[in-house]
Formats: sequence, C-alpha cells, structure tokens
Amino acid sequence: MDPFIESQKWEDFHARFATAIGDALVPSVRPKYIVDVERRIYLERVAPIRPMQTLVAEPSIQPKICTIPYFEEHRETFITIRRGSPAQVVTVIELLSPSNKRKGTEGHVQYFDKVQALLKTSASLVEIDLLRAGERSTVSDPPEGDYFALVSKPRPRPLVEVYGWALADRLPRILIPLSEEDPDVPLDLQAAFDLVYDRAGYDYAIDYQQPVVPPLSPQELPGITKVLQAMS
Repeated sequence: MDPFIESQKWEDFHARFATAIGDALVPSVRPKYIVDVERRIYLERVAPIRPMQTLVAEPSIQPKICTIPYFEEHRETFITIRRGSPAQVVTVIELLSPSNKRKGTEGHVQYFDKVQALLKTSASLVEIDLLRAGERSTVSDPPEGDYFALVSKPRPRPLVEVYGWALADRLPRILIPLSEEDPDVPLDLQAAFDLVYDRAGYDYAIDYQQPVVPPLSPQELPGITKVLQAMS
C-alpha cells in the first residue's frame, strides 16, 4: 500500500479502487450474481472557523461576526453483490473513508447505522480499511497490522474473520462470501491496487516530497522507502 495516497489522492483512489474490485469479481460470480458499484451521498455540517482579523476601512456600523449552517457533501462508493429475481443483496463490500472513521461525525454515525442494519439481515459484510488514521472497527483481540479487512457472514455472527497486514506487506488475497450454497470467491487486493495505481498515474501524480500523513515511525521508514523505490 502507498501511504501517500491517504492524504493526497484518497477520494480519487476510493472511487477507482471500488470499481476495480467490482470488475475483478464479475468473472468469478457471473452469471448467477450481479455486481454493482454504488454510491452513498450525505451532507455533513462543517464546524465554524474563527474569522481572521484584517485591517480595512472602518464601516459606519460595526458588524457582528456570526455563522450560518454550512454542509459539505460527501460521496462514498461501495459494492453490492446480488442474486435472484427480484435481486436480493447477498454481500456488501465497504471501502472505509476518512469520514467513516472520524468518531462523532455524521459520516461515522451514518456508516455505523448502516452496518448495524446490515448485520441484522442475511447478507454478508466485507469491510476493507486501507487508512492508517481514524478509529478502527471494534472487534475483540484484533490481529496486528496497519491495514485490515473484516468479513462478517450471517452465520456464525457475531464471529468475524479479520485480516491484518503491515504497511510494507503485499495486500492480501481475501475470500468474498456469496450465498451459503456457493463457495467463497477470492479477491486479490494487491492486483486491484496495482491496476488502479498504474491507470491513475499515481507514480507521477503524487508528490513524494511531501511528508506522509499520518507520519511514519522510524521503524516503518526503511521498509516503505524500499517498497516505493521498487515501485518507481
């Protein structure tokens, strides 16, 4: 994983990576299952900022500085796998965004509510977290790692499968659940990432002279430097 994407190209990467995942799954599930890349849109209130003091001509009446409600639009892409007629949702694949992981925000609340509603159905949830910043999903005794993928099947909930891997590791191949009578299908996250990275031209679109956000620890720097040199 390229940690520079998180602070410089995340919105673009999020949409491209979700599409790449959907495209990668179609050959393994067709024609029994339909794979859709969908979008969730919501508004989040922006916190007011303190006005800057400037030297200007004095008005005849001094105005009072106030705030008006201001909302920022967020668009999040996710994948659904359906089957049957009418089509029933079998699996939802979520790629976490920064707003999902900022506790107390509208994005966090909406995502939490959606997940809780989904977990009460017969559909599976796959949650892919390629962000180092923010709140992790709450699971008991999680594996070590910088990045995670969580797979929750209708049975045996509340047990879940959690993949964890380090920043310098290759992204894993994970198993995507379908209906109970069909076997899980593999999804190679690294292959999807490589495809997106190449097609988006991140090798030249990302400014690698900027600091990594969140910062890397001294222990992580040698490993990621080696990986980025191999990619260039």
